[in-house]
Amino acid sequence: MKKFAMAAVGGTLAGIIATTQVVGPLLAQETAKSSNVYEQLDLFGDIFERIRAQYVEDVDSKELIEAAIDGMLTSLDPHSSYLSPDDAAAMRVQTRGEFGGLGIEVTQEEGFVKVVSPIDGTPADDAGVESGDFITHVDGDSVLGLTLDEAVEMMRGPVGSEILITIVREGETEPFDVSIIRDTIKLTAVRTRTEGDTVVLRVTTFNDQTYANLASGLEKQIEDAGGIDNINGIVVDLRNNPGGLLNQAIRVSDAFLDEGEIVSTRGREIQDGERFNATDGDLAQGKPIVVLINGGSASASEIVAGALQDHRRAIVVGTKSFGKGSVQTVMPLRGDGAMRLTTARYYTPSGRSIQALGVSPDIIVQQPRTRPNADEAEDESPRALRSEADLRGSLNNDSLSEDEIKQIEADRDKAEAAAALREEDYQLAYAIDILKGLSALVPVE
Repeated sequence: MKKFAMAAVGGTLAGIIATTQVVGPLLAQETAKSSNVYEQLDLFGDIFERIRAQYVEDVDSKELIEAAIDGMLTSLDPHSSYLSPDDAAAMRVQTRGEFGGLGIEVTQEEGFVKVVSPIDGTPADDAGVESGDFITHVDGDSVLGLTLDEAVEMMRGPVGSEILITIVREGETEPFDVSIIRDTIKLTAVRTRTEGDTVVLRVTTFNDQTYANLASGLEKQIEDAGGIDNINGIVVDLRNNPGGLLNQAIRVSDAFLDEGEIVSTRGREIQDGERFNATDGDLAQGKPIVVLINGGSASASEIVAGALQDHRRAIVVGTKSFGKGSVQTVMPLRGDGAMRLTTARYYTPSGRSIQALGVSPDIIVQQPRTRPNADEAEDESPRALRSEADLRGSLNNDSLSEDEIKQIEADRDKAEAAAALREEDYQLAYAIDILKGLSALVPVE
């Protein structure tokens, strides 16, 4: 018994010694880390005081600290940043759907401002700014070396004022200037229309209005068509949509799914991950869907495209999307400011991350560039050919009734309208042709 007791005591002591040998170095490491952090903060304080005392001009201490905070955040990734009280207020207005500016979503690449996408119907869109353009100068001043927020601040100004931006565009040999008049940007989150038998949902942004606009617009188009049976499918146009609110992307995806995962987010810690699933109810009532994307489709747009693609609910057409697969959380700070911090990556239902890769379309369709001086070019359309019906004294078709002939002529008019759309928007026309082809395969009851 004594031997057993001694062995137990000996084992306990050995355990205590072994534990101490592990914990001791860990505590020492943590203490060393804390010491290094405080040393770096002391260094920051020394530099701050030296600038205030000896810089060639007086500096505003508040602006200096805000610049240091912004520098700390922007060093992490292109989407983390500090929002001053004015910037935070402007962002809250923007998510509600109305703000002042040029109407472009931008990011930073290689020191220059890169256009993610122009917003439909805005001054930048009307001036011909395109997704992928690089803005190198604003009113003659270079933006190279500036932070993204500083460059954006240069582009802000009173409504009605003029701004001159210098653009470098792929395919153009020389930079060129574009003059834009600033205006109040009123976002219509979703525009709806019907092309032939196809409903087109043009989703321009994901703000507080997006799902409501989409649901009501789709309902009206179906009603105007005389019911869902008169619709052959739906095109969800996400081209040049820079994204926006995550919850709106989830709701738009859910609008066309009955079940299954829509998107998942994963943070640094396992417990920070979230998974969002679809609920029962498909606004399209099972009708086929084509999703249009391009290089200007980012963030929330990629969530929708990825979810519908992974669930085989839609055919994705166009070109590879932008590839922004990270989630930013806006955190309020004292003094009415805020910080935008990247807190997670998001993943499509199949578990793939879109970050830096984007969504690859099922069918790649490039949008042809508008030819320069197209209006001045010679008319290259083929001359109309004469048919049997044009010949004098030709026989009538005796196998069709007058109503059947009218139906054939109406179908021909629709085909000609579709052909005209190819000249205006080739990618959209291609999407509509896919839906028309799918409807032709449905057996007649």
